[in-house]
Amino acid sequence: MVKIKVLMVDDEERFRTTTAKILARKGFETILAASGEEAMGKMAEKPDVVILDVKMGGLDGHETLKLMKDKNPDLPVIMLTGHGDVPGAKKAYETGAFDYLAKPCDVDLLGAKIQDAFEYANKRPYVEKVARGIMIPLEEYTQIPLASTVRDAIQALEKSMRHLLATDRLMDTGHRSVVVTNLDGSVAGLLSPLDLIDAVRPGYLSAPKPSMADSLQYSAMFWTGLFTTRVKEIMNSPVSDFMSDSLPVIDADANLMEVANNMVTLPARRMLVKSGRE
Repeated sequence: MVKIKVLMVDDEERFRTTTAKILARKGFETILAASGEEAMGKMAEKPDVVILDVKMGGLDGHETLKLMKDKNPDLPVIMLTGHGDVPGAKKAYETGAFDYLAKPCDVDLLGAKIQDAFEYANKRPYVEKVARGIMIPLEEYTQIPLASTVRDAIQALEKSMRHLLATDRLMDTGHRSVVVTNLDGSVAGLLSPLDLIDAVRPGYLSAPKPSMADSLQYSAMFWTGLFTTRVKEIMNSPVSDFMSDSLPVIDADANLMEVANNMVTLPARRMLVKSGRE
């Protein structure tokens, strides 16, 4: 894999440094600039892709974009615009921007756009991705051992979410399901929010009712406190009681239409991607 060099131009220090850390974690090399003027000086470091904020003091994003394209017409530039700023986005396209993203920007989407911009600039022939190219690596999920309780799962999920960032410019989104693992590290199952919601419902709510009770309506008094009581009852139960343990599997080299078809026909919101025994 080629290490893509990204020039991040933004006048907000926290956004620059935080984004640089996240992009580094995703395998990108990042150059930082606090202004359009500084960004023009950093062009000597030959970035592969530029992320450029529209609203900055001094040279704004549009002015900086024009100077960059005059200097290097083939350099792909991704603009960050305010939400719903259609005129600004149109102006960026007319000046030669590769693409634009509205703030707040999801970091996974930003990473994908950088990859697309790099491949476009290097005129690489388009090759449709396969399952392994769009999967979320298991290590990015919150993981707990099979012997864990529901309480352990919730605490692990809460801990992982605590480190995520959400500002008016950037969103680091988390995965809200928990992967349950066997002793050898293999996947035993998945505990999703829907599994937990189903677990707190008393069994008799979904039990068959006599035909005369089809229209049975529970009073407000019936529901009061029921959720809290059920949460307390299941918190120390093993996750194996509630997790989905039969995840559909797809081969890592399956093409995207096969993935899409399987997810619709099964149906399945998630699939386990396997390559050999991995």
